Amino acid sequence: MKKRTIPVLLLGLACHAGMAQKPQRDTLSLTSKIHQIDEVVVTGARHETDVRHLSQTVSVVGRAQIESALQLSLLPVLTEQVPGLFVTSRGTMGYGVSTGAAGGISLRGLSGGTARLMVMIDGHPQYAGIFGHPIADAYQSFLAERVEVLRGPASVLYGSNAMGGVINIVTRKMQEDGVDTHLHAGYGSYNTLETELTNRVRKGRFSSVVSGSYNRTDGHRTDMGFEQYGGYAKLGYEVAEHWNLRGDVNVTHFNASYPGPITASLLDGDQRITRGVTSFAMENRYEKTSGAWSFFYNWGNHWINDGYTPSAGEGPQDARFNSRDHMMGVSLYQSTRFFEGNRITFGFDWFRYGGHAWNEYVSGENAGTSADLVDKQEDELAGYVDLRQDIRSWLTFNAGVRVDHHSRVGTEWVPQVGLAFHLPQAMELKASASKGFRYPILREMYMFPPQNPDLQPESMWNYELAFSQRLMHGRLQYGVNLFFIDGKNLIQTLPNPHGSGMLNQNSGEIENAGVEVQAAYRIDRHWSVDGNYSYLHMKNPVIAAPEHKLYAGASFSQGRWNVSTGLQYIAGLYTQTDPVVTENFVLWNLRATFRVNRWLDIWARGENLLAQKYEINAGYPMPRATVMAGINLNF
Repeated sequence: MKKRTIPVLLLGLACHAGMAQKPQRDTLSLTSKIHQIDEVVVTGARHETDVRHLSQTVSVVGRAQIESALQLSLLPVLTEQVPGLFVTSRGTMGYGVSTGAAGGISLRGLSGGTARLMVMIDGHPQYAGIFGHPIADAYQSFLAERVEVLRGPASVLYGSNAMGGVINIVTRKMQEDGVDTHLHAGYGSYNTLETELTNRVRKGRFSSVVSGSYNRTDGHRTDMGFEQYGGYAKLGYEVAEHWNLRGDVNVTHFNASYPGPITASLLDGDQRITRGVTSFAMENRYEKTSGAWSFFYNWGNHWINDGYTPSAGEGPQDARFNSRDHMMGVSLYQSTRFFEGNRITFGFDWFRYGGHAWNEYVSGENAGTSADLVDKQEDELAGYVDLRQDIRSWLTFNAGVRVDHHSRVGTEWVPQVGLAFHLPQAMELKASASKGFRYPILREMYMFPPQNPDLQPESMWNYELAFSQRLMHGRLQYGVNLFFIDGKNLIQTLPNPHGSGMLNQNSGEIENAGVEVQAAYRIDRHWSVDGNYSYLHMKNPVIAAPEHKLYAGASFSQGRWNVSTGLQYIAGLYTQTDPVVTENFVLWNLRATFRVNRWLDIWARGENLLAQKYEINAGYPMPRATVMAGINLNF
């Protein structure tokens, strides 16, 4: 194991390093990492809010950063740019589902794979009914205008599954009349191909965004191929000066193979997965009030062959797993300013989620038959109120409460409170206490031993203190967060106290504490540096939550060139907890773009250029150095 002194030595560098912020067609956008004083976000308050007035911390990753990263998926960009957030992976492309899958998102030690972290698109939850967790391969870069990450519980506004935080993908739109079309294509290591085409239109009151993608790879191991088709469309129309209609649909389908751990190679581990979400919203915006009514529907079709391990004497599986998941919901909120410095938001949510899962037998004595695993649906009904009050010019008070009723579990009360102090010299000090909770998902209650239909909700409290400052007219900014998480009733699989075998039980506790540091400095019009560092102490360690996580990098832009580089250091990453196995590694990435003319860019990226040997998922070694290159067409 490598010495833990490396994070200390590199922490100073973290305050002066980061990835490129310049979009490929805007030479002035190196300032995009430096938050403006009047930057607004929607994730922490439903409506557009000056980030200074929120008592919780929201990290924003903008379109310029997303484009500069030259990544198909949003998740690697977030791993680099958001302290405390980590995403598992196992190969060159594709995350997959089921056994051996990656794409598990954790924030401060709380995982989306266990439904404790919510991913949203334009405020709509992305999980489906049976498994209750997001599907990583659905979150492609062409979707996002920006990504807002709320670090800490957001259950007051978003209910169950927002226990550990929220990742909200805010989709793209045209700001001015015109037509913009962008083609991205590349080829590289392991016969990897990536393509994406996006067309954006705005004409008067009408706007549209249509995107499609096709990606594939052979993978760096045998039987690790991945193929993906994706599509997204959004239409918007301004009905009147203060009213807007919009609707969208996002669909991804992938065919994946997973080869099993290297110690027990797997054959026929194949998946065919389709996931989609569609939504419709009517929004209003006046001087003193704004709000929206929205409907969304998520669906998923899953076909999985779990495969077999010949070295263990196994033969082909007799059955194939199938499921059809769904989730739909209606959300209403209205935010009103009753008097100067005041804002109150009233909201209502109704969710219904469920699905049908079964095994379909293709061989053996049950060939031609099927066996149900689960066929359930449940409802969640909630109302909430969120208050923000400015007290003179130096203090903002925040408070909220949610009353959430589950059709099986009962009623949950969810409060939060916080203060934001606006101090001299562009300093901000924030303090907050917020509750998060999670209802047990259908898989935990009804599918496969150790299922337990009597499970109760998990809950936790997050206490946080944050300080930030902007200097040199916004060219330099830095911030520090301290947090403590105290949770109970976490669902764990333990020996059955009333019989043989194992049983899901509300027996877990969580005590996580940590510090997060981030900084950015725009040196001049050509150079920009930034970085972040997080330390996480867990009383009960979990997989895929590193103790130390550091990112440091720099970007340079001049004339037709845009070059960025970054180092990511991970230490104390648990890949197993019984027995304990941890990983330490350093990744070096390099990206470059050359503008040939106004409509053609040539780009290249290299990843893990130090050729590190490491694992994130136990038994799944990651590829050594990889390279990709291609073109961007803009017309």
